[in-house]
Amino acid sequence: MVGEIMHSDIVKLKREDSLHKALEIMYDHNINGAPVVDENGKLTGMIVKADIYRFLMEEGHYDTCPVDWVMAKDVVTAKSDEDILAVAKRLREKNIVSIPVIDDENTVKGIISIEDILDYVIKKF
Repeated sequence: MVGEIMHSDIVKLKREDSLHKALEIMYDHNINGAPVVDENGKLTGMIVKADIYRFLMEEGHYDTCPVDWVMAKDVVTAKSDEDILAVAKRLREKNIVSIPVIDDENTVKGIISIEDILDYVIKKF
C-alpha cells in the first residue's frame, strides 16, 4: 500500500507564498515540487520547478508573484490505502514524478514519487 512507502514529513506551500520563496524552499530541501495547501492543510494545488521555470520565461514579478498563479489546480492524487503499482501506473500515464497522498477530507498526508516506488520494487525483488 502507498501508506507504507510515502513520505509524511513533507514540505507544503501556501497559495500566497511567492515563487521566489517556493524555489528557495525546493532548493533547500532538494525537492522538485510541493503540494499547496490552505490553512487547514487541505490540498489546493501542486507546484513544481518546471512550472515556475516556464512562468519565468515570460516577463513578470518573480519576487512578488504568488504560487497560486502558477500551481496546477487539477492535481493527480493518491490515497494511502491504494495499491502501489496502481499509483505507479498513474504516474507513468500522467507523465509526472510525484503526487500528494490525501485522506478522504482532501488533507495532505504525504507524498509519493516514482523514486519511492522504484526503491520499493528493488527491495521487494
